[in-house]
Amino acid sequence: MLSRFMSGSIRNLEREYSCTVRLLDDTEYTCTIQRDAKGQYLFDLICHHLNLLEKDYFGIRYVDPDKQRHWLEFTKSIAKQMKSQPPFTMCLRVKFYPPEPAALKEEITRYLVFLQIKRDLYHGRLLCKTSDAAMLAAHILQAEIGDYDPGKHPEGYSSKFQFFPKHSEKLERRISDLHKTELIGQTPETSERNFLQKAQMLETYGVDPHPCKDVSGNPAFLAFTPFGFVVLQGNKRVHFLKWNEVTKLKFEGKTFHVYANQKEDEKIILTYFAPTPEACKHLWKCGVENQAFYKLEKSSQVRTVSSSNLFFKGSRFRYSGRVAKEVMEQSAKIKREPPEIHRAGLVPSRSCPSITHGPRLSSVPRTRRRAVHISIMEGLESLRDSAHSTPVRSVSHGDSFMPRSRSQATDHSERTAVISDEAYSPSDSVLPTPVAEHSMELAASRQINGAPCSIEEEKESEAGTPMRGEGGDFGADGRSAQEGAGGDTALSEVEQVNKFVLSVLRLLLVTIGLLFVLLLLLIILTESDLDIAFLRDIRQTPEFEQFHYEYFCPLRRWFACKLRWVGGLLINK
Repeated sequence: MLSRFMSGSIRNLEREYSCTVRLLDDTEYTCTIQRDAKGQYLFDLICHHLNLLEKDYFGIRYVDPDKQRHWLEFTKSIAKQMKSQPPFTMCLRVKFYPPEPAALKEEITRYLVFLQIKRDLYHGRLLCKTSDAAMLAAHILQAEIGDYDPGKHPEGYSSKFQFFPKHSEKLERRISDLHKTELIGQTPETSERNFLQKAQMLETYGVDPHPCKDVSGNPAFLAFTPFGFVVLQGNKRVHFLKWNEVTKLKFEGKTFHVYANQKEDEKIILTYFAPTPEACKHLWKCGVENQAFYKLEKSSQVRTVSSSNLFFKGSRFRYSGRVAKEVMEQSAKIKREPPEIHRAGLVPSRSCPSITHGPRLSSVPRTRRRAVHISIMEGLESLRDSAHSTPVRSVSHGDSFMPRSRSQATDHSERTAVISDEAYSPSDSVLPTPVAEHSMELAASRQINGAPCSIEEEKESEAGTPMRGEGGDFGADGRSAQEGAGGDTALSEVEQVNKFVLSVLRLLLVTIGLLFVLLLLLIILTESDLDIAFLRDIRQTPEFEQFHYEYFCPLRRWFACKLRWVGGLLINK
């Protein structure tokens, strides 16, 4: 009995595994699920835990052992998607940014988006000028510590928060002044809503930066937004294509293509190169999902897409889920008592470490402690914070980052738009990281401002962030890629030749295979005695009889003659 009980228990353990998901407030949700459980099951567990109904904007992100990020596919088994061994560690993040986050139906949804945008602000993905940065930070202070109280908040209290990758004492004073004078009396909900309204008007709100290189080898960031496809280079938006202009997204190896039709049927093709084939495939899948989510009217219109024009090669992928219009319609039908929101207190944060050496107050709270299992810690170290997709609006050089109405936001300029005085350089964008212009300078500036630069502080700064990607634009990976830029150009030419040769070989093999099948069918038709209805019908057609007597029989006699001649030569030798 005991042995049977023990063996049964072991079998149950083999069929189950532990899964830990890091939530947006840095708390953790750990559960045990069946080995054959699909992604949708885990996602539903998390949404039930959070009491979240407007869940279509969110997703679960994980990183494989090769440091490549992925979104968990809800229709597939979790165990089959993960390349590592359990226990698994993942992160809940915003996958599709709402175009108007302040207009979301429920406060719990707005709060989660608020937490995500704070992360984007800290990691440099949400870029803005100083005045906007000060107001955003002041709203965060008001939401988390309430009204200014001289007894609780001594001089320089705002310096104990790290809102941005780097900032000056002047900016800290401006944040404190705004918090003391302009935001008094605002509740956390009001401050969060005002924060969202301010953030959604910024050029880089919600942009998901995929680092790539253009055909000249220059670094660029590719992003998919609710309005279309965006390319950012330096401090400018160099390309913008609306979703109704994008006709196809394609990739092969490291090469990513965007096909579009612009004014008066003008067809254009944009080509970029990702750091690895896996990164390029992830970029393509993100584009397919964003195009389906924001462009289509109904989820029934979603179709399976292929990464190639040829049926025998490439990847196939289909977005599973509701589209934006359906999500908004469903949200309008929600009728329940608003769920209680447990906003985290003032505890230290991995995501937003203090810029001073004193006690930390956090702009992204954390309840996690060092007593977490080592396996979980190691898994979270491989996860990077997610960057996301929302609109980049076109602006002129003089009015970048100025608030716009909804109608103005859709009026996109065809000219190159300046997005900031500084180059767009998210400090924690994606994996792997390809290029870096001034990573050492930014790393030094972060050290001066007190932001983490040591290995231990890097581990504390953002769970799920590999150490190589933290310094400056892209960290060590970026520096090594930039140093090898000349070699990459030469390699890319060789890779292009190799890809062409492989494509020709594939086409040749497929052609030979089709000809072989046709030859077998022809032999069966002419030489076999199979009495099958469709073969009999073909044999009785006048065209086949003419082909048989005028072409096939002479060809057969010619082959037989040549075979006899070759046989005679072999026998005589």
